[in-house]
Amino acid sequence: MSTLKITDLKVSIETDQGTKQILKGVDLTINEGEIHAVMGPNGSGKSTLAYTIAGHPRYKVEGGSIELDGEDVLAMSVDARARAGLFLAMQYPVEIPGVTVSNFLRTAKTAITGEAPPIRPWTSTVRESMKNLRMDSEFAARNVNEGFSGGEKKRHEILQLELLQPKFAVLDETDSGLDVDALKIVSEGVNRAHDSTGLGILLITHYTRILRYITPDFVHVFVDGRVAEEGGAELADRLENEGYDRFVVDQPAGA
Repeated sequence: MSTLKITDLKVSIETDQGTKQILKGVDLTINEGEIHAVMGPNGSGKSTLAYTIAGHPRYKVEGGSIELDGEDVLAMSVDARARAGLFLAMQYPVEIPGVTVSNFLRTAKTAITGEAPPIRPWTSTVRESMKNLRMDSEFAARNVNEGFSGGEKKRHEILQLELLQPKFAVLDETDSGLDVDALKIVSEGVNRAHDSTGLGILLITHYTRILRYITPDFVHVFVDGRVAEEGGAELADRLENEGYDRFVVDQPAGA
């Protein structure tokens, strides 16, 4: 069974005011097939965790470890992490002018598997996945995310997830900017990928609405760079009703 294990992770970034520690000792273990939701207020470190796992150079690891099946993820380059089975669906997917969606997907699949997929069956698979995500087939000939709406960008992220079949997927606020219909379609795509491959999922979100479609096995509440509370799906319901006020430490007057 594959396992993504995060132990006592401490991460900082450089700001105009100097070094700022964001993660202050995070412990989190995701096993194959498990769905973990990470929730918390703005600035609590959720996206920092996502981009540290993916290897974003802005984030400096000051302590702790990330291991994938016992291998040191932090020692891997960004592309090596992808080949090892890690996938990041970005909150704000970037445009890649001059690279079509079809070429991008086939190149990515080739880089991960080490060989180019046969064109005919690959094309058929891509078309089927696009159809399931309600994406017009003409998107395959368009440049990656160029002129895409927010919902179209998120569907393209999930298209990659379905086709690349990673071991673990980190979904960074995939629900942001989606209307009700797009949210349902994207969630169905995530569930298809999960059910067909048994991948582990780390789902980062502010809100519980996506959790109505993607049921988490575990919920982790991030506050000030740490896991403040953990539980099952019922914890998300409690957060929906109560918010994060109970995690906020009252500051003395004048502080």
